[in-house]
Amino acid sequence: MNIYVGNLSFQVTEQDLRAEFEKFGKVDQAHVATDKFTGKSRGFGFIEMPNGSEAEVAIKRMDGTSVKGRSLKVNEARSRQQR
Repeated sequence: MNIYVGNLSFQVTEQDLRAEFEKFGKVDQAHVATDKFTGKSRGFGFIEMPNGSEAEVAIKRMDGTSVKGRSLKVNEARSRQQR
């Protein structure tokens, strides 16, 4: 399951994000979105977890929790819309 993580602190790294979600199960991939020109965080990221039930627990437990001073917004990622 692909999970959207919003309102990330600009200091959160992919390793930090992975560590937070590995508390709930296996994480295949952790990605923090960055600006293509500056390389700085855009304040959101994605987690890929292979086990759907573990992912659902992670979403419920992580939504609203504080990581590095910011309250996270966590939900199942939606498909990207065509522009």
